[in-house]
Amino acid sequence: MSTTTDSEDILATAARWAGEGETVAIATVVETWGSSPRPAGSRLAVTASGRIAGSVSGGCIEGTVAEVARETMATGAPQLLDFGITDERAWEVGLACGGKLKVFVEKLG
Repeated sequence: MSTTTDSEDILATAARWAGEGETVAIATVVETWGSSPRPAGSRLAVTASGRIAGSVSGGCIEGTVAEVARETMATGAPQLLDFGITDERAWEVGLACGGKLKVFVEKLG
């Protein structure tokens, strides 16, 4: 039985990818309200070459978060994403369950 959390595993994977020369961004769920697919602290690692590990939403906003991660890797500027039922973009990506979440995206290193 492992004593590491999923979040620590994602960070270890991201660190390994960075060590292999990949450019990496980390997305972290920082706040949730109502029915949220993943709890605060959930992480997604994305590389510039397209590798992905972890989850911030159970799939419904992952594509959008990965797009923003690529922007963040290119610019170096962190971003705070806000998804919720009143957000038209949330409906587009399938987050119509009544929950809200904020995801912080930052370039590793």
